[in-house]
Amino acid sequence: MSAIHPILILLVVYLAVFAEASFGGVRHFLGAQIDLLPALVVYTSLTTGLVTIILVAVCGGLFFDSLSANPLGVSVLPLLLIGTAIYSQRALILREQSFAQFVLGLGASAAAPLLTLLWLLSKGQKPLLGWFSLWQWVVMTLGGGILTPVVFRFFGLLERALVYRPATQTTFRPDRQIERGRKL
Repeated sequence: MSAIHPILILLVVYLAVFAEASFGGVRHFLGAQIDLLPALVVYTSLTTGLVTIILVAVCGGLFFDSLSANPLGVSVLPLLLIGTAIYSQRALILREQSFAQFVLGLGASAAAPLLTLLWLLSKGQKPLLGWFSLWQWVVMTLGGGILTPVVFRFFGLLERALVYRPATQTTFRPDRQIERGRKL
C-alpha cells in the first residue's frame, strides 16, 4: 500500500477523533474517554515512515485539541515524541506479536496523557486534577492497550481488501518432465 496507506491512516485518525467527540457512550459508562490516537501512532510508527508519523501526530493532535478543552496544539508534541521513540527502535520490536502490540499501546496510552499534563503544567495552566483523574488515566491506558492490536487487525483487513497480491505460484510444475531435442 504505497500512497493509499498514509491516506487511509489519516482518514482513520480523523474518523477516530470525530467518533471520540461525537459518541459518549463509553465516556458515560466508564467515566473516561478511551483515546485512539496513541494506538494509531503506535501502528503508524511500526508500519510507515517518519513523514507519516509526523502527519498523524500533527493532524491527530490538532483535530483532538480543536474538539476538546485543551489549548490548540498541546497534544501534538506528546504524540510526536511517542511516535518517534517507537520509530527509532522499531527494528527491535516484534511488531507482528499481539502481546508486543498490547504492551506498546499500553505504554503509549499511558504516556500521552502524562506528557500532555506535563506540557500543560509547564505552560502555567492549571488543569483539574483529583483522585478521579487517576481512574481516567487507568481506563485510558487499558483501553488504548486493548485497542492497539485491534487497530493492527483492522489495517490488516484493509490491506488484504485493497492491495493486489501477485500470484506466488508459477506455471512450472516440478514433477513435469521436459523433453528436449527433436522427435521423429
